[in-house]
Amino acid sequence: MRLPLAFYGDPILRKKAAPIKEITNEIRQLAQDMIDTVVAEHGVGLAGPQVHQSLTIFITVDYVEQEDGKWACENPRVYLNPKILSRSEELETDEEGCLSIPDLRASVARPVKIEIEAMDLEGKIFKEELHGFNARRFMHENDHVNGVLFIDRIRGKERKELEGALRQIKKDYYLKVKK
Repeated sequence: MRLPLAFYGDPILRKKAAPIKEITNEIRQLAQDMIDTVVAEHGVGLAGPQVHQSLTIFITVDYVEQEDGKWACENPRVYLNPKILSRSEELETDEEGCLSIPDLRASVARPVKIEIEAMDLEGKIFKEELHGFNARRFMHENDHVNGVLFIDRIRGKERKELEGALRQIKKDYYLKVKK
């Protein structure tokens, strides 16, 4: 089931999410609904707070080009209670966007490589080393469960230049949905 998105301006996006203490059928259903939502929205990741759930859960999906030239969603991954264990000193700057901040993209510097730990829907703890885009995507979604948005990673003149667009997004999305 497709879930409604929380948009820039919604206070839930600024709260640190609560850890998941038990994997219930409701958590499993939430994970599936989040996968359905991110695919419907053509995103690559989605965190609990973005669908009005202040829980430390996020999902990622890959888009793979098929033989017929169409794109298909593959490899949905669910991360519960995620942690970043280490980060490389080497940074890479690339453009990011966010389903909760529509139509806005900006350059963000992030570590090239991270080591992470999370739990899956079976309750198993796993560790991974992520590089490049996969590391960036994990950090972006992990920021969400900590009440941080990608725009918070932008400083100075670049951030100042985003203020007008952010006010407009808040007006066009969050304030309209709130009414």
